[in-house]
Amino acid sequence: MNGSAAGDWRHLFQRTLAAAPERLHFAAHSHHLWPDASYVGQMAAWQDAARLADHKWDRVMGEIWPAAQRHVAAELNLPDPSSIVFAGNTHDFLIRLFASVDRGPRQRPVRLLASDGEFHSFRRQAARWVEAGLAVLETVPAGPGTTARLIEAAGRFEPDILVASHVQFGSGHVIDGLDALADLADPAGPWVAIDGYHSFMALDTDLSQIHDRVFYLAGGYKYAMAGEGIALMHCPPGFVPRPLLTGWYAEFDDLSLPPGMVGYANDASRFMGATFDPSGLYRFVAVRDMLAETGLGTDAISAHCAAIRDAVLGSLDSSALAGATLLNPPSLGHNQARFLALQSPHATAWQAALAGMDVVTDVRGDVLRIGFGLYQTATDTEQLADCLHQL
Repeated sequence: MNGSAAGDWRHLFQRTLAAAPERLHFAAHSHHLWPDASYVGQMAAWQDAARLADHKWDRVMGEIWPAAQRHVAAELNLPDPSSIVFAGNTHDFLIRLFASVDRGPRQRPVRLLASDGEFHSFRRQAARWVEAGLAVLETVPAGPGTTARLIEAAGRFEPDILVASHVQFGSGHVIDGLDALADLADPAGPWVAIDGYHSFMALDTDLSQIHDRVFYLAGGYKYAMAGEGIALMHCPPGFVPRPLLTGWYAEFDDLSLPPGMVGYANDASRFMGATFDPSGLYRFVAVRDMLAETGLGTDAISAHCAAIRDAVLGSLDSSALAGATLLNPPSLGHNQARFLALQSPHATAWQAALAGMDVVTDVRGDVLRIGFGLYQTATDTEQLADCLHQL
């Protein structure tokens, strides 16, 4: 690690911190503040568009896209970067997977299996599909034991698609046994989709042993620190070789097909859509390059965040939050969510009161979430403790 006092990485976030110097930002799990490198990436995207005009796509698809694929493959320990495809958001990937299920000549409903703690992109869309008669949905309770409940339900329900969050966004619970879920997967169904919304670049995640069986969806909005417009999906080989929803960027001349049929590549580009905004890719690559140059991997960032989290935990007992139920207490030797989930009927009032002190947290139902990021310091935790004591 270069040029920083231990535990203080604010120099990587000078632009964002200077933009709101009085703000105390403890929502790194929701909207992560952007490091200066993301600004460099954004400017590079604009400059390439100005300099190259139409020819910018040669650089985007020939250099930036492959660089982003390599970064994702390194983060997830994937053997082949070409298994990664990008889009504007993970909802885009969900609907492409759903549309590709073979529903038969009578267009039977798609069978979906998930926990009841999935993020809104899936929860809302699944509910609408059910409402329209296009799907049937089976859910199991989120929390400890989610994996075992999903496996039991899969044997009984026989889903087409199984969706499971690696870290559940409401409680911060980390599910175990991704390999056991992968064992359920089959190209003919079910397809297993792991939602890495709260785990990508927050938990050390190794997909090397299950890369050939699971889809993995994530994005740059949170712990990747790259902002909106950059979602990713790892696509196992042999699964969904011909997605039903397909844009012209997936165009490929497959000479093995009869004339007139739509061809697809064998790699993840088979899931590509149409023209997109590439600036998120630039930001992601710039941030990842910065982290590599600084020597900051996910393990080091997680250690920094864990120290901040433990300091915050130490201040809770003497604050109004002492009566809240901590849904995801830390446990040694296990990957942890990068936020605390505190359940209380006062959660909404606490979040509003903290906002009035220019302290950013967020609330989901009756759960107050306090998140941790690289830009926070010991001084920030002391200031947060003071604010919590005022509640």
